[in-house]
Amino acid sequence: MRPPPSTPPLSGLEEALVQPEALAKVPARVALHYLILPLRMEDHRLQLAMTDPADAQRRDELKLVLGCEIEPVPAGEKEIRAGIQRAYGIGAEAIERLLDLDGDQPASSAPRLPTEDLAHVVDEASMATFVNALIVHAVRGRATDIHIEPYEEATRIRQRIDGLLYELPVPNGLIRLHQVLVSRIKVMAQLNITERRLPQDGRITVRLDGQDLDLRVSILPTSFGESADIRILSSRMLYDLEKLGLAAEHLQRLNELIARPHGIVFVTGPTGSGKTTTLYSCLAKLNAVERKILTIEDPIEYQLPGISQMQIHPMIGLSFAHGLRSMLRHDPDIMMVGEVRDPETAEITIRSALTGHLVFSTLHTNDASGGIARLLDMGIEPYLVTSSVLCFIAQRLVRVICRACREARPAPATLREQFGVEEVPAQLAHGRGCAECNGTGYRGRTAIYEFLMVEEAVQQLILRRASAGDIRRMAQQAGMRTLRQDGWLKIVAGLTTPEEVLRVT
Repeated sequence: MRPPPSTPPLSGLEEALVQPEALAKVPARVALHYLILPLRMEDHRLQLAMTDPADAQRRDELKLVLGCEIEPVPAGEKEIRAGIQRAYGIGAEAIERLLDLDGDQPASSAPRLPTEDLAHVVDEASMATFVNALIVHAVRGRATDIHIEPYEEATRIRQRIDGLLYELPVPNGLIRLHQVLVSRIKVMAQLNITERRLPQDGRITVRLDGQDLDLRVSILPTSFGESADIRILSSRMLYDLEKLGLAAEHLQRLNELIARPHGIVFVTGPTGSGKTTTLYSCLAKLNAVERKILTIEDPIEYQLPGISQMQIHPMIGLSFAHGLRSMLRHDPDIMMVGEVRDPETAEITIRSALTGHLVFSTLHTNDASGGIARLLDMGIEPYLVTSSVLCFIAQRLVRVICRACREARPAPATLREQFGVEEVPAQLAHGRGCAECNGTGYRGRTAIYEFLMVEEAVQQLILRRASAGDIRRMAQQAGMRTLRQDGWLKIVAGLTTPEEVLRVT
C-alpha cells in the first residue's frame, strides 16, 4: 500500500488532522467498533488511522461498510481512542443511537415527550451509558465538578480540574436530548423528573476503580432548560495538617492554636479556596475519645468518623443560629460552624467561645484583616472580637507544576515589583505541558496562607475600630506574611509559578 501524499507522520492524532468530511463519512459507533479514526477524505479515498493497517480482511470489511477506498495509517490504540473522543465527543455512540430513535426533530428544541415516555427513555441503556461515560471520564481526569449547561443552539459540558474549567467535546445534536440527559441524572439522584420550574438538590453514590464516590447533584432552571451540576466527592479524602502545604512556622502556629482550650479560629477566603479541607484537617487531628466534637454545615461535604455532623435545613427553620443553640446543650468540647453569615450566628459563635469552647468557622472575605471588618460590620462589639477570636487565616489554592514536564525558564524582571522582593532567582520552574497534565503544565494543587494573630497590637486597633488596611499594615510590621509573600516562597521552592500566584492573589 502506497503512503498517502503529503501526509505527516502521526505523533499523536492532532485535532488539526481530522477533516469534517471524513468524520461525516464514519459514524461514531463504526469508529468505536472497528477502532478507527477518520482523518481526511480525498478523491473518494478515506484515510483512516488503524492499529493494524496490514489486516487485509479488516480493510476489505471497512471498504464494504463505508462504501469507499481505504487508506490506512498506523497509530496506537490509546491515540485512536483519544482521537475518537476528541473528534466525536464523549459518549458519541450512545447519543447517535438515541438520536436515531428520536427522529428528525429540530436541533434547537428540547424533546417534547410525555412524562411517562421520558421516564422510559431515560432508562434506556444508551443514555445511562452516556452519563456513566461522562462521570468516569471526569473522575479519572481528577475533575471535582461537571457542569451541564443548555444554550439556544447547543449543550455545553465543562469539568473543573485543579480549580479551572475545561470544556469537553460533546456529540453533535446533544441539545436535542438535553432534557433526557438531565432526567437521567435526576433519576439517579432520586429527584422529581416532572418538576422543571424549581431548583432541586440530590446525591448519587457510585463505586469506580475500587473507591466509593459521593456525587452531589444540583439542578437549576435556566432560560433554555435545566442546568445540572455534579460535584464529585471521594471517600478516600485524607485530612492531614502536615499535607496541606503549610510552611513550617504556619504549621507550628496552627498546632498551637488548636491546642487551646477555647477561642475561635476563622478561616477566610472565597468559595473553592479549600477552607473546609483545612477545618476538617484540624478536626481530624483533634478527634479523640475524650473530646466531644459537633459540627453544623451547609452542606456536609464529607463524613468524619467519630464526629457528630448536622446539616442545616432553612426550609424547616433549622438555620446555623438555631442549630448552634441546640449544639450547646450537648456539652461539646469543640465545635465547627460551616459559615458565619449573619449577626445572630456570629454572636452565638463568639459567645460559645467565651463559655469555654474551641470553635472553628469560616468567613467569605478576601484576606485575613477583612474578617475583622466583616464581624464589626455585622454589629459585633469590638471587645467581643478581641476576647474570643484567636486568629484569622486567609487561604487560596494554587496549582502545582507538573513533575513530568517541569523545566527551568528565565525569571522576568517584573517579579521584583509584583512580589515586593529584593532578589529574584535567575531561573524559575515552569511546566511545559504534556499528556500527564493535559497540556496545562500543572497537576494538583496546594494552598498558600496568611495568618493574622489577634494579639495585643491588633487588639488595640480593633478596639479603636481601625480600618482593615491599618490592621493589615500593623500585622505585617509584627511579622505576618501575606498570601502573595507565602506564594513567593512556594515559587522559589519550585512548587508553583508566579502567574499562578498572581492569578489567585
